This record gives sequence, C-alpha cells and structure tokens, in this order.
Amino acid sequence: MKASVINQNSANETLIRELYRIAEVQDSKGFTALFAEDGYFWDVASGNKYYGQDIGKTVDVFATAFPDMHRELYELYVLEDENTVIVELSLNGTHNGPLQLASGTLDPTGKTINVPCCDVFKIENGKVKSFHCYNAGTILLAQLGVL
Repeated sequence: MKASVINQNSANETLIRELYRIAEVQDSKGFTALFAEDGYFWDVASGNKYYGQDIGKTVDVFATAFPDMHRELYELYVLEDENTVIVELSLNGTHNGPLQLASGTLDPTGKTINVPCCDVFKIENGKVKSFHCYNAGTILLAQLGVL
C-alpha cells in the first residue's frame, strides 16, 4: 500500500495526535479511553500485549520511570486506506524513577534517554483498534547503562 503524508488533519491523524498528547500529560485513563473495546497495545520490544484497562499501564510505567517523558514526533503518515497511521518518533526523558522491565525493576540511573521508535496504529470507528510500538529496547537499555 502506498503511504502518503497528510497535510490536512484527518480524523485519524487528530486521534493519534490526541493519544500522544494524553500520554504526555500522563493520563493513563484518558489514554485507554481512546482504544476500541477490543483494542490492544503491543510493546514489541518486550513482547507484552495489553488489553482493556491494562493498556494504561504502559503510560504509568514510563511516567514513573521518566517523570519528564517527552515523545518527539518526527513524521506522521496516514496510509491511503485512512485506517492505518504510522509515526516515527523518539522517547526522551531522564530515568529518575524505578523502571519495570520483564526481567525485574531497574532502579533510577539519572541517565537521559533518546530512544528511536516507530508506532503503527489501526483505527476503527474513531478508536484505536491496535497499537504496535516498535521501540529500540536495546538502545534504551544501553543508554541506561544496562548493556
């Protein structure tokens, strides 16, 4: 499928920009509310999929570990089918709180991160049906001094 950058705000672009805005203010309930009832969030790097109210945990985990977390959006693409949105971004912040990992909890390091990420969204009836987050987990761990 051919991708095209949308210069005018489509409803799906607006939805995804709102999702990032809500994540920025660390509102996990508002974040979850933007998902379809059967929608999910897949953190590809960790292998974890979140459904229902658990979707908000992803916001809470990063807000705890990186209280100053900022998502810098570089490119946003809406595919011709208008139901797929792809975002190239980075996750930025200072590790000042405990970070919950699949292997355990990483105590604060005080180090800053700038982690490349690509997010792929499927939209259905004005809600997020699926959110696949491809963050560079090895870069994150290296920046925190774990690797």
